[in-house]
Amino acid sequence: MTNLQNIIEAAWNDRQLLKQTETIQAIEYIIEELDKGRLRVAQPLPDGSWQVNQWIKKAVILYFPIRQMETIEIGPLEFHDKMRLKKGYAKLGVRVVPHAIARYGAFINKGVIMMPSYVNIGAYVDSGTMIDTWATVGSCAQIGKDVHISGGVGIGGVLEPVQASPVIVEDGAFIGSRCIIVEGARIGKQAVLGANVVITGSSRIIDVTGSEPVEYRGYVPDRAVVVPGSYSKKFPAGEYQVGCALIIGKRKESTDLKTSLNEALRENNVAV
Repeated sequence: MTNLQNIIEAAWNDRQLLKQTETIQAIEYIIEELDKGRLRVAQPLPDGSWQVNQWIKKAVILYFPIRQMETIEIGPLEFHDKMRLKKGYAKLGVRVVPHAIARYGAFINKGVIMMPSYVNIGAYVDSGTMIDTWATVGSCAQIGKDVHISGGVGIGGVLEPVQASPVIVEDGAFIGSRCIIVEGARIGKQAVLGANVVITGSSRIIDVTGSEPVEYRGYVPDRAVVVPGSYSKKFPAGEYQVGCALIIGKRKESTDLKTSLNEALRENNVAV
């Protein structure tokens, strides 16, 4: 791995090296390892934090210039792109509903269900996760086990800057319809996001369950139940409402991990 990293770092600093066979083979090997889940752009550490492997992100970025445009025909459908599509879903144990698409270089683990959706290169989607209709999982996003990504959810991709953390959704989280999670935001284990919640790396996420508000930035704690909210902010032209997210409760330990979003919200006295 050290040798691979050295090759990638050298090519990152000198793009002329992309013409060398050794560099091309190193990049292609890394993309194959990402595709099989043996390498990850980001990985969890024992203390609960995440390590971003910047050199692997660099390899993903460098993969684009070494690829050539080609026409891909699938029945009556035609695509023109540099990237191959993922194949072999039956062997992987993944259910893929037309027109779901994943790019080669994205890892999709056993038991994942892809409704008509899109998973980009470098992403990691762990076992038992549902990606519902018209949801997108962006480049290098890290999705845990048994996550439910509801219809129309946008999980952003993060390639550059290379030091930026990708979007992370941890095990058992439930992401409600039309939520947007971008800019390296992190959603904790078994958290529940109501419909239309927007979380960026700098979003204010305010826990309003106690006597005083507790604020997070770009991070939703484990088992938090979150809904869209707003707060007042003064501007030169006056005072206006600015969007935020509100933590209005905790998912109960007794709640089945497969519970519906509606039930999780009802437990916290939110009308649905």
